[in-house]
Amino acid sequence: MASADSKAPFSLDSYYVSEELGFILPEPLEELPPYYQEWMDIALRIPELVQSHELRSHVNKMPLLSSEFLQKHRELRLAHVALSMMAMAYVWQEGEKDTVEMLPRSLAVPFWEVSQRLGFPPIFTHADGVLANWKKKDPKGPFDMDNLELLVSIPGGESVRGFFLVTLLVELAAAPALRNIPTVINGVRSGDTEAVARALEGISQSMQDMTDALKLMQVYVEPAVFYGKMRIYLSGWRDNPCMPNGLIYEGVQTEPMEYSGGSAAQSSLLHCFDELLGVKHEGNSASFLIRMRNYMVPAHKRLIQDISLQPSLRSFVEQQACERLNQAFHQCVTKLTALRSYHINVVSRFITVPAARARQLRNQSQSSSEMVSEAPTALEERGTGGSSIITFLKTVRDETKDALLPETS
Repeated sequence: MASADSKAPFSLDSYYVSEELGFILPEPLEELPPYYQEWMDIALRIPELVQSHELRSHVNKMPLLSSEFLQKHRELRLAHVALSMMAMAYVWQEGEKDTVEMLPRSLAVPFWEVSQRLGFPPIFTHADGVLANWKKKDPKGPFDMDNLELLVSIPGGESVRGFFLVTLLVELAAAPALRNIPTVINGVRSGDTEAVARALEGISQSMQDMTDALKLMQVYVEPAVFYGKMRIYLSGWRDNPCMPNGLIYEGVQTEPMEYSGGSAAQSSLLHCFDELLGVKHEGNSASFLIRMRNYMVPAHKRLIQDISLQPSLRSFVEQQACERLNQAFHQCVTKLTALRSYHINVVSRFITVPAARARQLRNQSQSSSEMVSEAPTALEERGTGGSSIITFLKTVRDETKDALLPETS
């Protein structure tokens, strides 16, 4: 494998990036070897077992299985999806009022082992819920909402399906942008202005397609269901007032451990674009984003770091005095800013507005049949990753805008 600073052309070959699907895991497995049937039996029934308050007792009775018979990458990924969703359901089965202090050995030990082998943390991540949690109903059919379904789910019905699969389509829309990144880097190295401009135009089109895909959230996900039912199962045990001490993984270590919940910041896409375009994050937003990289597929994290070591695209654009190149760079930063602005809009609709509604209902102290009134109070102003969400997203969006070149007279 060529290192980031070698003279070999930059390529995506060693980073687990698919030509067609980008960071999405191609053809995830639907079944584990028969030895692991008890895991899958529980994982595939998570919503109904949580509903009947039986999930914890099923997990408590589960035998302690060795992870040694998981050989292939896809087997490990499906195991991580199943075990991570089970862990979230175990912790949050009774909502924020009755969390647990310990994950039982039969779940904690294999979950830890599988996580170590993949280089993931032992908690549910974006790579689990989105990148490795899909199948086509008709294998030869299109990659779209009508032909996709989830492998494993959490409580929340159709809105869960919508949330994860729309996010998957955003990842899919980014695949052409990822394919263009090596062209940009190699073009900057060799001084090929035309190639860089052309590739940046492709990237900005891809960013527009990502924003368009994200707009499907309002079609497929109900804000009240997301906020009132689903969201707690994406929440972690770091920066979470419900679980101030973290979680003990029985049989792994006696001290509790703290991990952040699933977050859009765990998608490698925007990190790659930031490094390519020279977007600089500072302070709290920077430290949160850097920490989220530990929740990514290690090869994807390495790609982000290797992009950051390349010659500066921004400086190259400034030096070339080429109108088309200037325009293409400007367009990329503008589209990335617009994508982040739209994400703020989504978060406002799915978190800020329902949170205000939930507070209003509680203040009136009437019993309410509205789903938002059942939502956890601890996360009202926070993202599932633990960040103060709107402040964080606005900061990151404004820092993106700062990457625009000073207007040339």
